[in-house]
Amino acid sequence: MITKYRNRVSGPLLDRIDIHVEVPAVKYKEMAGEATGETSEQVRGRVEQARAVQRRRFKHSNARMTPKQIKEHCRLDEECQELLKMAMTELNLSARAYDRILKVSRNIADLDASANIQLQHISEAIQYRSLDRQLWT
Repeated sequence: MITKYRNRVSGPLLDRIDIHVEVPAVKYKEMAGEATGETSEQVRGRVEQARAVQRRRFKHSNARMTPKQIKEHCRLDEECQELLKMAMTELNLSARAYDRILKVSRNIADLDASANIQLQHISEAIQYRSLDRQLWT
């Protein structure tokens, strides 16, 4: 039944969803243990800083970048370009997915306080797109 339902969701609809994340159930042992990682306040601080960078860049969030702004603010070095090219080919992603990956990469770089999109940023953004291909096709 799950497969039948998933097959009813169209590719163009999936293309409009920027981030696809599988969230497995958390085991009791992990919930009951001592928390590690960033606190919510720390994450909020990083998000606020990234949003401030985006407002200075062009008065709105990265999600609203125009094609011209994507070309200007989402430049990739050769290694990043090769990875994205491979992902586009191997995952059979659309032109819309290409722009979405660049926008998400720019967001990840902003959250990382990085002026440039780096390999780990583009890789993470591709991973968010590849989940839909594994789960929905």
